[in-house]
Amino acid sequence: MVDNSSVKDHSINIASLAVQAMLYEVSCTPSPGLVSQTSSGAHTDMDYFTFLDSATSLINTLIHCTEAGFSSKTPQEIFHQLRQIGKLGEQQMFEKTSGVNTHKGMLFLLGVCCAAGGKVILDGNPFSSLQSIIKEFTSGLVERELNSGLIEFKNVNNPPLTNGERLFLDYNVEGIRGEMQRGLPTVFDFALGFYKANRGLRQNHQLVQTLLAIMQFCEDTTILHRHSVETLKEVQKKAKQILNIGGVATVQGLKAIEEMDEDFSNRKISPGGSADLLGVTVFLHLLEDYMDKHISP
Repeated sequence: MVDNSSVKDHSINIASLAVQAMLYEVSCTPSPGLVSQTSSGAHTDMDYFTFLDSATSLINTLIHCTEAGFSSKTPQEIFHQLRQIGKLGEQQMFEKTSGVNTHKGMLFLLGVCCAAGGKVILDGNPFSSLQSIIKEFTSGLVERELNSGLIEFKNVNNPPLTNGERLFLDYNVEGIRGEMQRGLPTVFDFALGFYKANRGLRQNHQLVQTLLAIMQFCEDTTILHRHSVETLKEVQKKAKQILNIGGVATVQGLKAIEEMDEDFSNRKISPGGSADLLGVTVFLHLLEDYMDKHISP
């Protein structure tokens, strides 16, 4: 039985882990083309402190997302509530960043994961059931928000398409919505295990290594939106090559990462989708540890 006091405590604690994950993601250095402690990467409208401002502005939103999961409502009802909470969170983010989109995708991912954490704790289920809860929350998401948008596009005289709808139309890439509807397979089936396997590295290197590992597979819609399929394939290939020579664990690999960061920054290539999945990976690792320590089996 989870009483109201426990719900509040768990919600604050879990939301704080989500903010911690966002801060870890932006702090890892070097992160090719991305904002980090030492560089704005491919971006001219944001820097490290913009990300710190943005992440801390979202704590209240993430608390509400977690609280939404502590509910007997249907998964669809909870997800609808999350969408409303998320819109308010986006407004808070934009107010703090003067209109710059730093964490819109990350907020969507972490908001759903926070709610799933609340739902799992409420139902007395283990961490391993989290993926199925996420699938229940986001069931039908691609059909509702991508396919329906294209049907409207074909039936109406050129209505505006979102970036996600445009990429779905051009490349049949489902992006963040497809990843969520499938239960975050990139994270649960690969990145989380990879992150844990590299815990012997220093924290920063563990993060950078995991970012590279995600980059080699991620259909990064941030890259596709700003560049091309060819650029995405190049990013994936380079990440894999660097991992094959040891990544951050070797002098040669670390030098290659630094060179890739300079190259991507100059060419304005930002693997933002991979960065978001790194943040989710860190969060889920922290959440699993939290549940092991504080939730009775």
